[in-house]
Amino acid sequence: MHLENPTKTELAKSLGISRASLYYEPSLPQKDWLLKIRIEQKLHEHPSYGHKRIGPALGIGKNRAKRVMKLFGIQPYRRRGKKPKKARDLGQIIAPYQNWLLLIPFPEHEGIVWVSDFTYIPFLGRFIYLATIMDLFTREVVGWSVWTAHNTQLVLLALIDALEKHSAANYLHSDQGTEYKASLYCRLAEQAGITVSMSHKSSPWENGYQESFYSQFKVDLGDPGRFKTLGELTAEIYLLIHSYNHTRIHTSLKMPPSAFADQQRNHI
Repeated sequence: MHLENPTKTELAKSLGISRASLYYEPSLPQKDWLLKIRIEQKLHEHPSYGHKRIGPALGIGKNRAKRVMKLFGIQPYRRRGKKPKKARDLGQIIAPYQNWLLLIPFPEHEGIVWVSDFTYIPFLGRFIYLATIMDLFTREVVGWSVWTAHNTQLVLLALIDALEKHSAANYLHSDQGTEYKASLYCRLAEQAGITVSMSHKSSPWENGYQESFYSQFKVDLGDPGRFKTLGELTAEIYLLIHSYNHTRIHTSLKMPPSAFADQQRNHI
């Protein structure tokens, strides 16, 4: 639909969102960001604390602690079941970087911080892996890759995808997995002008930003066993990521990430 000088109501209708969404701004972003850092610091002392204990420990309500932990994907450390066996990766491993996200304010626009992670998907008796890079401000998936092993190539391809489609962010954050400490990966980021940031060792809550995305993604994907080939599964992954970016309402943003990004660019 082409509209000349549209009203707010007409514009909202054309975007398929509510009129109120056009006025949306993230609520208390800096206060939430500072509280996130305090929660992470408390988890270093008590890794198993959930929101019911974090709240009293910080002198805040448990519901506020729960909201911020959910907003940034912060989860207490719990012992996990046996992880899929790691494929051998011959990439040179370098020393970890500091966590810059503990030192900078919450980003006020896109392209400041990218956060990276990967998850595994069972498929025909084995595992395949999905790596994603998300813009922390817009929550848009800016790069992704699918591979049959979680190694340097998996995360490198996701970074290449992001750099091919977007201008480089200021910071690229990840955990201290060997995939992210590989010299090839870090060198590509630095050559693109990106400052590499990493969570502290054994601190998964410092890189939980994509936790809710992966959780919902696997629900939407359903049973991967219904696909006959890896190509069919990869095509479905592409469609789900496209839907997440462009049509699915993000609960924190109240609109799809791409619509939120467009709104911020146009200063609506």
